[in-house]
Amino acid sequence: MALEDAKKQIDHAFTREDLKGPSFENVFAGAPSFLRRRYTKDLSGADIAVTGLPFDQAVTNRPGTRLGPRAIREASLLQPCDAPYGWGYDVLSDFAIADYGDMAFDYAMPSEVPAKIEAHVGGILATDTACIALGGDHSVTLGCLRAHAKVHGPLSVIQFDAHTDTWADDDAARVDHGTFMYKAVKEGLVVPERSVQIGIRTDNPDPIGFNILDARAVHAKGLEEIAAQAREIVGSNPCYLTFDIDALDPAFAPGTGTPVWGGMSSAQAAMILRALAGINLTGGDVVEVSPPFDHMAITAIAGAHVATELLCLWGWTRR
Repeated sequence: MALEDAKKQIDHAFTREDLKGPSFENVFAGAPSFLRRRYTKDLSGADIAVTGLPFDQAVTNRPGTRLGPRAIREASLLQPCDAPYGWGYDVLSDFAIADYGDMAFDYAMPSEVPAKIEAHVGGILATDTACIALGGDHSVTLGCLRAHAKVHGPLSVIQFDAHTDTWADDDAARVDHGTFMYKAVKEGLVVPERSVQIGIRTDNPDPIGFNILDARAVHAKGLEEIAAQAREIVGSNPCYLTFDIDALDPAFAPGTGTPVWGGMSSAQAAMILRALAGINLTGGDVVEVSPPFDHMAITAIAGAHVATELLCLWGWTRR
């Protein structure tokens, strides 16, 4: 059946009629939507939407993550033929998933971007559709958190990252990928004592109340134990999961703005994500994929798999 479908499927990003089901379109051909889902601004009937936030003007080091959403979509074309491995259900067939495309914004007005993101993601959530975002640098998460907190109230956060991103910054006009989580806590969007940061391996003297399972803990403890601690910390709270690709060691994710040695392998991240099944996930994002520094799309492939795992985590409690 797959072979027969592959012979006639093309540009499924536009031609597929159903938001559910696999796609057998040739990997090397056609328009690259995320997991070959249909590009659409009409979310009627959609359960969850994937959208791109191609902004990278808040970086402290290497730019290029504005190209991340496009690269992640292309890398995702390796996956839509089969159910995601190991979950015991097929999120692609059980849920209606749409690719909402990218957010439009004026690149010359970076100070306007957080509010644009809040409105963009908020517009998706207003249709009773969940949202997974593809960054972009990590500053984009602030607008996502604002939109989700308006719907779900103060959130627990699970943050995979090499950096805490909690550097103090009380200037509302600044847009910075290293201070957004500080602002999110100060605005009451995030409950830090019910949140956890996984994979941290850079110093910040004030974690402002976050629980930290650093990279050393990930390597020293069992991965099931790390996931169990994270699940216990967030409990049943509405939870947002943000995955900075630099949580992975540069050997597994070279294409990122601020790489730090000693991080997780892609296998470790996959096992932890899988073991988080059961959290009350409301939405999430994958950020900091920078294709100009990527080699053979290694980082984009990792980002695409993380985004797929977020879909599976979201669907786990709703299947």
